[in-house]
Amino acid sequence: MAPEGKRTGDSTAMAGPAVPTSAGYLDGRLLIAMPVMGDSRFERSVIYLCAHSAEGAMGIIVNHPAGSIDFPELLMQLGIIKKGAQIKLPENAESMKVLRGGPVDTGRGFVLHSSDFFIENATLRIDDGVCLTATVDILKAIANGSGPKHAILALGYAGWAPGQLETEIQSNGWLHCDADADLIFGDDVEEKYARALRKIGIDPGMLSNEAGHA
Repeated sequence: MAPEGKRTGDSTAMAGPAVPTSAGYLDGRLLIAMPVMGDSRFERSVIYLCAHSAEGAMGIIVNHPAGSIDFPELLMQLGIIKKGAQIKLPENAESMKVLRGGPVDTGRGFVLHSSDFFIENATLRIDDGVCLTATVDILKAIANGSGPKHAILALGYAGWAPGQLETEIQSNGWLHCDADADLIFGDDVEEKYARALRKIGIDPGMLSNEAGHA
């Protein structure tokens, strides 16, 4: 899979307007990687699709931890809080997950969050319950306790050129299912892949390279 990396502006420009799923697009749904995918960057990935249209697609991997870095450490690196101030962070900031959102623009942070928080001209509303914000203001809000109730921070994103995602789905590279808040924001990151498969009636232990598509 060769992610498309041309959209490098702010979050609203990068992701483009949401397209209703009734038009045949999958924004607001979850993609589940199949073994036939053959791309190690997306092995066992669950991706929340933030935008999908005739112009391409953009999504955030919601089940791959970013590694050793945690949210308080990232806040210190960005100068949002001072060293030692993490003991004063609200509980949801202290425990917030930092994920590897995809192979494109990995130096930028993208926050998927509940729709109880919105920044004019910066937040993209994907559906009734989920938004995307990619500015430092949301990190400051989370740090001071005025941010969204639910959020995950992803470094980088996954992108597809026009028609690319459709081709990969037809080639059995991806299944897709309805999203829910627990699959997006839940703490059990390592279990999201198996849970997403079970959501559409697939036993993870029975997967093979011959898997069909939803």
